[in-house]
Amino acid sequence: MKLMHYYEAIARGAAKYSGRPATFLIAVIVVIAWAVSGPVFHYSDTWQLVINTGTTIITFLMVFLIQNTQNSDTTAIQLKLDELIRVKKAADNALLNLENLNSAELEAYRKKYQILAKEACEELEERIEDNKEPYKDH
Repeated sequence: MKLMHYYEAIARGAAKYSGRPATFLIAVIVVIAWAVSGPVFHYSDTWQLVINTGTTIITFLMVFLIQNTQNSDTTAIQLKLDELIRVKKAADNALLNLENLNSAELEAYRKKYQILAKEACEELEERIEDNKEPYKDH
């Protein structure tokens, strides 16, 4: 279990730092340094292999780190939304378990909410045409 804790801490840190402008700037500098060094190494196969291998390894590792942090973020957001649904009396509590539905069931909910959204837009347009308050809470 300790290994998982360390991995998650490393993944969060890597995701946090990889998205910073300074990290991007470092990557740009590395690529520029590599490109400028081309004439020194006569644009050899080894010179090309350096950038190809480096970027491939970094990309391969980043996929797993980013997926880990995305999974954590998605779970946290899902729990927050579940709590909001749970405490709202008028909410449809069946939505608490949406992430476990199959594609057909999700599509049925999507269609239901598209109809509700269309009705809400039509109602808003009517209120605007009638010069009524457009943001009336139900």
